[in-house]
Amino acid sequence: MAKRGDAGTPALKLLADRGVVHTPRPYATSAHAGDGPGFGDDAVRALREAGLDVDEHRVFKTLLADVDGRLVCAVVPVAGMLDLKALAAAAGGKKAAMADPARAQRSSGYVVGGISPIGQRSALPTYVDTSAEGFATVLVSAGRRGLQVELAPADLLAVTGARTAPVSRPVSR
Repeated sequence: MAKRGDAGTPALKLLADRGVVHTPRPYATSAHAGDGPGFGDDAVRALREAGLDVDEHRVFKTLLADVDGRLVCAVVPVAGMLDLKALAAAAGGKKAAMADPARAQRSSGYVVGGISPIGQRSALPTYVDTSAEGFATVLVSAGRRGLQVELAPADLLAVTGARTAPVSRPVSR
């Protein structure tokens, strides 16, 4: 479990303040050559290089989307991709599209590639893919590039107020 002194991001501070058992998982960020897609894949690769035996289905990426004009947060496995239609349905909307990166950063308080579902500046309706329930622990961004946090899915749901929903689909690799 992280100690209070380990709280270097709003996400880690919130977890520590609430007494949630979690483990920060730092990794080298040299794989992040710039802004763009692939941060989740880079995180999995770097975590493995750091000696953590991690399954890409257990590492989740945080994506912000616009559903009928309002922002929502989706947490989906790195091994999959966000299903926008499923997210819209889960959120009670008709249409979803990926949020503008600048809007996502302003709303969350985090930089793209390091957006955490935990401790966002503006709490958003959050939907965690149902696949998370199949693991004892999952990893999500801890609020900056180069830092994941490992915690139980039930704790992730509790601390974010999230609901589970089937919001991802597989990606052929």
